[in-house]
Amino acid sequence: MRRIVVVGASAAGLAAVETLRREGYDGTITLVGEEPEPPYDRPPLSKQLLAAEWEADRLALRTSADLAALDLDLRLGVAATGLELVARTVRLADGSEVPYDGLVIATGVRPRRLPGEGAHVLRTLDDALTLREGLSPGRRLVVVGAGFLGAEAAAVAWRLGVEVTLLEPAAVPLAHAVGTEVGQLLARAHGDRGIDLRCGVTVTEVTEEGVRLAGGEVVEADEVLVAVGSVPNTEWLEGSGLALGDGVVCDEYCEAARNVYAAGDVARWYNPLFGTPMRIEHRTHAAEQGMAAARNLLAAPKARKPFAPVPYFWSDQYDMKVQAYGFLRGHEEVAVVEGDLAQRRFVAAYRTGDRVSGALAVGMPPRAIRRWRQTIATGAAWHETVRAEVGAAEV
Repeated sequence: MRRIVVVGASAAGLAAVETLRREGYDGTITLVGEEPEPPYDRPPLSKQLLAAEWEADRLALRTSADLAALDLDLRLGVAATGLELVARTVRLADGSEVPYDGLVIATGVRPRRLPGEGAHVLRTLDDALTLREGLSPGRRLVVVGAGFLGAEAAAVAWRLGVEVTLLEPAAVPLAHAVGTEVGQLLARAHGDRGIDLRCGVTVTEVTEEGVRLAGGEVVEADEVLVAVGSVPNTEWLEGSGLALGDGVVCDEYCEAARNVYAAGDVARWYNPLFGTPMRIEHRTHAAEQGMAAARNLLAAPKARKPFAPVPYFWSDQYDMKVQAYGFLRGHEEVAVVEGDLAQRRFVAAYRTGDRVSGALAVGMPPRAIRRWRQTIATGAAWHETVRAEVGAAEV
């Protein structure tokens, strides 16, 4: 295998090329990135960068010297537009074709948008810098979507003295992921600071004045941020023969086709630890999956290892640090196992079937949540772990 192409130059793609070199691969590596910037970190976009605590140069994931040491055929500022599996070539927007013996797809996701013009989204460096220009004391910001991204941006805007309205279609923000009680607690954090949080409302379009709700009401704003989820970047793969369905469909090794692997936000792979396909949009996961895909691409078929992680994510909102391990979606029960919900300092465990499938902490030191990682990884029985050992009170 003398030519490997990695499409996507963010966390997953960078982890893949670094792993290839670390594992001793000395052939040609082409790294393709749609954005003109070298690989940079995205979580600070809705936190430190938006708050003007950091400038753009602090987001770089590697120095120019580090990238040069990888000896890459670096193609930045050009998108991939097609894939020919039989010919083993990737077509680029500049008209060129890049041949490969092995391919890692790490093209990530893009924000969902709403009808109308003028709204911000928050995915790229340019997105964050443009939104930041409109956030100053006394300005009015409407955030559509009270998930983690929308909540983080709302918290930063509030801290900058912006008047914030947060619009959420669900009855309780994030209830589908973290449970109703925890979702309500996170929602109260907004209300306590004077943010106008409205749940159970549907935004139909962005207007010149702000946003229009399903009932016809217009919520006025100087700036609008749409944070209503994302779409995997797989259009360039249509007609290629790869299975596409909410991402690039992969097996437990992250393989989508012979010598074609996917990693990061765009990859929908089978996680044998939880016995289900999943697609994870978190920074730590992207790097871990990029490394796993690269190793499996280089390995002999029988030497490959299933990618079976315990996913991890974090979120900073106001003075709250939210951390979680596991796969919380689809959980059937939640129990507080340490601390107190009312004080916003607690650890909650999540049950799916008869096992502990996740744990989430708010306002707790890292060690309080870290010990649950192994519990989840071993598929610990719920009743033995939570009921008998911890004696938890149900949420």
